[in-house]
Amino acid sequence: MPKELTKDPAGWIREQIERFVEASPANDLGFDTAEPAFDRPLVGFSSGADPVYDEYVAHIGDFYLTPLRIFRKAFPDQADVSAEALSVISWILPSTAATRTDQGAQTKKPSERWARTRYYGEKFNVALRNRVAEQLTEAGISALAPMLAPFWSQSSVGPYAPCSNWSERHAAYAAGLGTFGLCDGLITPLGKAIRAGSVIARIVLPPTPRSYTDHHAHCLHYSHGTCGQCIPRCPVKALSKSGHDKPTCMQYTEHSMNQYCIKTYGIDTYACGLCQAAVPCMDHIPAPEEG
Repeated sequence: MPKELTKDPAGWIREQIERFVEASPANDLGFDTAEPAFDRPLVGFSSGADPVYDEYVAHIGDFYLTPLRIFRKAFPDQADVSAEALSVISWILPSTAATRTDQGAQTKKPSERWARTRYYGEKFNVALRNRVAEQLTEAGISALAPMLAPFWSQSSVGPYAPCSNWSERHAAYAAGLGTFGLCDGLITPLGKAIRAGSVIARIVLPPTPRSYTDHHAHCLHYSHGTCGQCIPRCPVKALSKSGHDKPTCMQYTEHSMNQYCIKTYGIDTYACGLCQAAVPCMDHIPAPEEG
C-alpha cells in the first residue's frame, strides 16, 4: 500500500483523481487537435452509513441501492462488512469555458462541444471510474464503480421515474458537492455544466461537510423565489415553475437529439443540456442578486 495512502487516504485519492484528469490523454473531446473535455475536478467523500442514503430509498423505493447493498452485491464474500466501514468517493468534472460558451449560444440544439463532452467526456469518466477502483484494489482495498456494475439498472415506475438504482448526482449531494436545481441538475461550486462520477470502497474516509441542509439550497428559484432562467432555455417546455417533466425531456434528449447528433456531428450519442448553460448557475453557485 502506498505510504501516502496510509498517511492521508483522502488526500491521496483526491490527488490521484486530479492527476488523472490533468494528465490522461483520454480527457479529450475527439477533435483533430487535442482539447480537454474537463477542467480540474472537485472531489468529496460520504460515509456508507450516511442517513441520506436511506432517505433516498424511502423516497424512491427499495429499487434504489444503498452503498452497503451495492458493496455486498459486488463482494458477496465480504458479507460481514458494515455500512460504517464503507466510503463513497464522488467527483465533479466541469465542462470547459469553451464548451459552456458554445452551448450558451444555442437555443434549440446542443453545440458540438457539448455533444462531444457527452460522448467522449463520458468515455473518459468511465476510464476514471475504472482507474480509481483499480488503484484502490491494487492497494488491497475492495472497491467498485456502481455505474459500471452489472446490476446497475433503470426503472420506468415510481414517483421519480425514469430513475436508476444508483445516482452519482445524489452521491455527490451526500458528499457536500452540490444541491439540485429546478431542472434537476446538480449546482456545484463549479456550476451545473458538469458530469459526476463515484466509487464505493471499503475504507473509512472523513466525510466532506455539507454546507447545506436543503437539497435545493443553491437554486435561486427554490431558495429565493426568483430566477427560473432555465425555463425558457428548454426547447420542449419540459421545465416550469413546478419543476422538471422528465419523460418529455428524455424523449427529446435521448431520441430526437440522438438522431440530430448522428446526422450533424457524426457522433452516436444523445445530448441537450441547454438548461445548464447561459444561466446564473452555469459555472458557480449564484448569489441572490443574480436571479
